[in-house]
Amino acid sequence: MNILERIRGGGDRAAATERPPPQPEFWVEISESVSRLCSFDASGGGRISVKVIQDSRPIHDKVVDSFLNKFFPSGYPYSVNEGYLTYTKFRALQHFSSAMLHVLSTQSLLFAAGLRPTPAQATAVSWILKDGMQHAGKLICSSMGARMDSEPKSWRILADVLYDLGTALEFVSPLCPQLFLEVAGLGNFAKGMAVVAARATRLPIYSSFAKEGNLSDLFAKGEAISTLFNVMGIGAGIGLASTVCSTTQGKLIAGPLLSAVHIYGVVQEMRATPVNTLNPQRTAMIVADFVKSGKVSSPAELRYREDLLFPNRLIEEAGSVKIGQPLRRVLCPGLVEQLRATFPNEKFLLNQKSNKTYMVLEQSASGEDALRGWLVAAFASEIERSGMGSRDAALNEAYEKMERVFPTFVSEVRSRGWYTDQFLDGNGSRIAFAKFQ
Repeated sequence: MNILERIRGGGDRAAATERPPPQPEFWVEISESVSRLCSFDASGGGRISVKVIQDSRPIHDKVVDSFLNKFFPSGYPYSVNEGYLTYTKFRALQHFSSAMLHVLSTQSLLFAAGLRPTPAQATAVSWILKDGMQHAGKLICSSMGARMDSEPKSWRILADVLYDLGTALEFVSPLCPQLFLEVAGLGNFAKGMAVVAARATRLPIYSSFAKEGNLSDLFAKGEAISTLFNVMGIGAGIGLASTVCSTTQGKLIAGPLLSAVHIYGVVQEMRATPVNTLNPQRTAMIVADFVKSGKVSSPAELRYREDLLFPNRLIEEAGSVKIGQPLRRVLCPGLVEQLRATFPNEKFLLNQKSNKTYMVLEQSASGEDALRGWLVAAFASEIERSGMGSRDAALNEAYEKMERVFPTFVSEVRSRGWYTDQFLDGNGSRIAFAKFQ
């Protein structure tokens, strides 16, 4: 009996009327030929326990479900965005071929140094050779983080190209043993930069697949896939190093083939990734589609159209906008106030030169501000091509048109899954106007 009951006058009589502790509740859940006995114990802290009492699934289905539970996020495929399976397949191929290349290149380095290691020794020593150059790579790449945020897919491909370049230098090192330090050092330096770039782009790529706040689960399962196929690749690499690739000539034949598979895997992996942040290329593509068809493409619809090798190309239908140039290079000082009057209360300035439109953003400009500027540039370019009025008149008319359509346009952009709070322009130049009292 507690004190509160005594104060209320329950006395000892309450003890006789106390209810017995609740008994656990049981029920059976049946799903896809699996029966599970579930119990809820209110007196034990409200815990639910589940026990499989019958599983009539074929062995194949059990193995597949076990694999999915270990290497795919919970709730797959409903908990991830479109393209995750394609991304995962090519990620596995990329890591498998990369691990094989790593074993063969490490054995080549040791051959060049005058050693004759076994494949197992090459695998063990590879960690020492790899880690030493990461520090130098971090120093070189430290100023490029904003560019990697803007174009994570292109930088991820570049990381693997650098890795294969370093591997190629290691492969040829036995052919010039007198230059061992120079060749091996340059190769490891390239691979060190590749490691940093690959790690820096990992988070934005995983984030593009997160659908239900499950980024940690995605990351954990993605790393599990990488580890599994790295181990398999190391095993296959040891087998090659012991047989057809035991000589430098064998490595020079197998190396380019494995490298081609490696690069192909990472390119397809990145093409399947639906990044939903706004950068110059994706913003231009969204605006171009809207101007041409009145529709807004989703990240999944744009992913295979992105130019991953030359992401800075200009799109004529979107106004051929070039962004991030210093203000002093694209505008005469006398034009600044005129353009600020043309675009009042906006966080962008536009100036057309020859066939390009230069846009300069203010420091606090968001993705919506960039979309507004891009729409003005696209409409102005369209008006100019039709031969209606002067350049200044086209800008004014384009700005008025943008104001009319922007609420509907930006609402559609958000509903299609784009993140408009930020605009990722890499290390592009921005401006901040000083306020004088």
